[in-house]
Amino acid sequence: MDKEKEKPTKKLITQDEILQATLKLFAQKGYFNTSLSDIKDAVGLKTPSGIYQHFKNKQAIADALYANILDSLSISIDDIRRRNRKSSEQLREIVDLLFRLTDDMPEIVQFLLIVRTDEFLPDQKPLLSTPPFLKIKKIFQSGIKEGEIRSLDSLLAYNYFFGIIYHTLKMVLSGDLPKKADAYQAQAWTTAWNTVVKK
Repeated sequence: MDKEKEKPTKKLITQDEILQATLKLFAQKGYFNTSLSDIKDAVGLKTPSGIYQHFKNKQAIADALYANILDSLSISIDDIRRRNRKSSEQLREIVDLLFRLTDDMPEIVQFLLIVRTDEFLPDQKPLLSTPPFLKIKKIFQSGIKEGEIRSLDSLLAYNYFFGIIYHTLKMVLSGDLPKKADAYQAQAWTTAWNTVVKK
């Protein structure tokens, strides 16, 4: 009985805990400046063996993180598209989601918009070719077809609109804009929508 008390219990961690800790580290330090030792410390492990139970290396963690973020975003966009018929309503809710994420989970938006994932995930599709962003491009195509968005190449419409949204969010994340993202949302939406709306 005494021997059992002396035996230290091994901390068990989940994949999600590893991914959440790694996301924060990648956002703060970047991929190349984050080591497995940093991840081990962030999840409260004494050795990296608990990480190896779930992932073979840092690259595998980055791949899983990227896939999880894109899957979640894709599901959210599907929900938004089901709830709203008009392109303007769908885009408005997507903007709401991005601004809310910037305030509540800034690491996710930083990972998507600022971290250069192509440098350490060379086998992954470019961001604009991933399912959530293809769905957003379809919203623009539909809006153009329905006459809600002016007749533009859909990729140009995407770039005009989201260029304003993404730049605003990047400025919030970098601290160049001093308030929370929510404070700039209405103004960013109006400006972005005015670049593509058919008048």
